[in-house]
Amino acid sequence: MDRRHIRNFSIIAHIDHGKSTLADRMLELTHTIEKRKMHEQVLDSMELERERGITIKMQPVRMHYQYQGEEYLINLIDTPGHIDFSYEVSRALKAVEGTLLLVDATQGVQAQTLTTLQMARDHGLTIIPVLSKIDSPLARVDEVREEVVLLLGVAPEDVILVSGRTGEGVPDLLEAIVNRIPHPTEEFTDTKSARALIFDFSYSNHRGVILYVRVLDGKIRKGSELLFSAAKEKFFAIETGYFAPGEVAKEELIAGEIGYIVTGIKRPGVAGVGDTVTLFRDQLPALHGYQKPRPVVWASIFPESQDDLAMLRQALERLQLSDSSLSFEEEASGTLGRGFRCGFLGMLHLEIITERLRREFDLDLVVTTPTITYEVTYARTKKTEIIYSPALFPDDGMMSSVREPWIAGSIITPPDYMGPVTQLLYEHEAQTGDTDIFGDNRFKVEFHMPLRELMRGFFDQLKSISSGFASLSYEIGEYRDAEVVRLDILVGGESVPAFCRVVSKRRVQEDAEAAVEKLYKTLPRQMIVVKIQGKAMGRIISSRSLSALKKDVTGYLYGGDITRKMKLREKQKKGKKKMQELGKVNIPPEVYIKMIRSSDD
Repeated sequence: MDRRHIRNFSIIAHIDHGKSTLADRMLELTHTIEKRKMHEQVLDSMELERERGITIKMQPVRMHYQYQGEEYLINLIDTPGHIDFSYEVSRALKAVEGTLLLVDATQGVQAQTLTTLQMARDHGLTIIPVLSKIDSPLARVDEVREEVVLLLGVAPEDVILVSGRTGEGVPDLLEAIVNRIPHPTEEFTDTKSARALIFDFSYSNHRGVILYVRVLDGKIRKGSELLFSAAKEKFFAIETGYFAPGEVAKEELIAGEIGYIVTGIKRPGVAGVGDTVTLFRDQLPALHGYQKPRPVVWASIFPESQDDLAMLRQALERLQLSDSSLSFEEEASGTLGRGFRCGFLGMLHLEIITERLRREFDLDLVVTTPTITYEVTYARTKKTEIIYSPALFPDDGMMSSVREPWIAGSIITPPDYMGPVTQLLYEHEAQTGDTDIFGDNRFKVEFHMPLRELMRGFFDQLKSISSGFASLSYEIGEYRDAEVVRLDILVGGESVPAFCRVVSKRRVQEDAEAAVEKLYKTLPRQMIVVKIQGKAMGRIISSRSLSALKKDVTGYLYGGDITRKMKLREKQKKGKKKMQELGKVNIPPEVYIKMIRSSDD
């Protein structure tokens, strides 16, 4: 097919603005999927995606569209909306020429709308504004359209009105895609070579790594001898094809097409997102790839049984083949055994990965309290070190300075909730900036806040106090000086690394009391008195004593002299004292799990 009849685009929007539903109607209208085989969220192939009603992984699909007597190939890449998966969005945008900016007609422009719009502009893409859910009784079509017109500087008639549920306006949208989005172009037309950008990949037990590629120059055929430009690894294209949305084999992929290449490679670390695939014998220059994602949240994952350690390692390697933003390294804990220190893009990313490990690989896991990285400069040596485990965080007197990552964020909220939102920002140590009136009498609040505070249930609290009307967008910013300390939880005078955490100095007292109280209620009584203490800044700041189990040693006596009972009780007292000196506290695995899972309660 002539590449002038190819259109590549993605759909970007705030979470839950109807991307997947609109994609369903497009697939239905272009007869890509038979009506009898249609179901909701057809491009969300993971069980977890359908359960939660969110898109986690980008999904490409090809549609054939007849327009004015000619056939067009329309390649769509459906993208996630949640802020934790913005890396997926940026990769999709690099593989297309245009994008649909979807705005919910009932909610208007939201914080994440602005973030994704800026990403599309940075990539120099053609942007088509679209209003979704126009069939809703709550739709404010005229008001929201005016918002979009002001935001993009377009004419009102350029904004396309659609309903993903009924299909209204979707034919007009398909025509706009053909007419407004430019066709792909080639940089090298005087060569027989070819090159393609890897924007994603998956893994098959039988076929190895499957590359998701956008071909930019030349043709890539089945059986071609290819090369990874960055990895310098040679391989053969066992199969080439496109997504409809399942894999459909095709003898060759031409410039402008989006498709897949089966490599047969089963070793992790060879294929990389952003790498260039080119012909081995006639190589073209490598493309500018993607910036490697930087983990912002860290947590340790341990198998409940150490017998499952090898299986856990294989599972993480397998997930890394389909999720390049996941990173991990092996570590050991004196209490929990061997496991892996894992890096994630956010709390939802962590939640999704751990849930997939449990479901897809049937693993029983212990996940430690999530934390972030700190930049610590030691007082004596002046050496600076990156700390990503609370147990490794130095004592207060050993550091000359501590720096932590901050976020630059924005919140869009109705005016009725401005007071609670401002209070919430204060409680989470945020620094507020400009506050502007946005759109239909809503406020946009700019702020900066420590990343650790975002992890302390900020998003859930924001939704709660605003009845779900406020929206949040953020990006990781620079490192700033931090007022934090390590909080140790001591059990029987010994620190337990799994319970260790880094907390704000101004909140250390209440966090220590909450952790001690939680453990006091969770830990089973022992044969000895157990002291549970919270320690920070070199001193004990919270303490509770768990009383010992006690047996009535005189229960079998009937009558007689009182001295007999006194002798037995004295003997028991001496035994308890000796046990107190030599005894060791036993902390069952379920206690670790309860403490870690409920660390924010």
